[in-house]
Amino acid sequence: MKIRSAYTNKSWLMPSPINSTHSDEKKSDRDAAKEQIHRSLAEIVRCQNLIVLSGLGTSLCLMDDSAPPKRKAPTMPDLWGRVKAAYASGDENQWKVLLESVRHTSGNENIEELLSACKIAENFLRDEELKRLQAFIQLAETEIRTAVNFLKSADSLPVHGAFLQRIARRSSGKSRAKIFTTNYDLCFEHAAKAGRFVVIDGFSPTLPPTFDPVYFTYDIVRRGSDSDASAFIPNVFHLYKLHGSIDWERCAGDIEKKHDTDKPLLIYPRSSKYEQAFSQPYLEMIAALQSALREPNTGLLIVGFGFNDNHIAEPILSAIRSNLGLKVVIVDPALVKSVDAHKHVADGGDKNDLNEDDELTGNLGTARTNAYLCKIMSLMDQGDARLTFLNGTFEDVAREIPDMAAETDLEKHMLRMRVIEGDSA
Repeated sequence: MKIRSAYTNKSWLMPSPINSTHSDEKKSDRDAAKEQIHRSLAEIVRCQNLIVLSGLGTSLCLMDDSAPPKRKAPTMPDLWGRVKAAYASGDENQWKVLLESVRHTSGNENIEELLSACKIAENFLRDEELKRLQAFIQLAETEIRTAVNFLKSADSLPVHGAFLQRIARRSSGKSRAKIFTTNYDLCFEHAAKAGRFVVIDGFSPTLPPTFDPVYFTYDIVRRGSDSDASAFIPNVFHLYKLHGSIDWERCAGDIEKKHDTDKPLLIYPRSSKYEQAFSQPYLEMIAALQSALREPNTGLLIVGFGFNDNHIAEPILSAIRSNLGLKVVIVDPALVKSVDAHKHVADGGDKNDLNEDDELTGNLGTARTNAYLCKIMSLMDQGDARLTFLNGTFEDVAREIPDMAAETDLEKHMLRMRVIEGDSA
């Protein structure tokens, strides 16, 4: 994991590896990097209001049992390949005809741009061409729904569980942690179930669970049997799914939670998702994000989100500009890419010492290619101490976030029970 902040002199610093043999000077620099990583994450967790924005990167740590293991969560290139295979069935000419009919550039394997072009083409295609296009859109959406419904009830989610242990167990004097995610999957819900966390997600406790934003204003307290005093229970967090969920379904005007639904309520990857985000229930989710970003003494941890969704990136950039009480840590393994390490070492350098100048010899990371991240890095390099970049994965940050609360008796008991159940199995 590398760090870049107002304190790193416009460079990326890497902590010293275990049993390092570097010189004392280099060890000092890397120890300072490690301290800055811990400090920036601790400051976020200690804020009165804690917000987590998660993207696809938080689901990529799930692997199947094949040899070699493969990711369970699909990436955008994976979705392109899956949709193409299902539609073309080996007939490259059929796929080529589709791309030509919607004016999609050959060689551009971006599924979001293809589906956007298909939606536009629905306005000018007629008769048989229109029917074929609509059939393709339906097939593509079905393939996407199937691909994102990858989680099984028996799947273990240790990284998500460790992450929740560190950000959702907060003092009763602080606001509940709020997790906003663009993912459709149920990773956080399953991890919460395994760790005995309570999820407030806007759905009623009745059957079937029905969405109403008023439930986000409710909380859970424990009332003592011998008095009228009550106390907030621990291990509760809010979950906002900005692009829908594979277990949501619209039923007679209501939005209900249904497992194994054939008609999940999702915002599919296409340019129109900006407009869809301003319809219910997505409007409530976006409004909650914008409101939370305006609160003073707020920590925002962004993990695995690539800043490619304008309707989410714009409110974040606006809050950074206007809310001086907002601290932001952005975690992504693509912020800065590795350069030609062999050339660097051959020139007498250390491949762990790559800095801003070294980036020029290789492919640039998103910190220099994404317009929003460029603006944030510019503020950072001008001395804005509220902002930090961490070039790392979800697994890295789950391991590095300091645990600010001791384990509760219930958590210790659940750990013992899991050990016993594992031994008996």
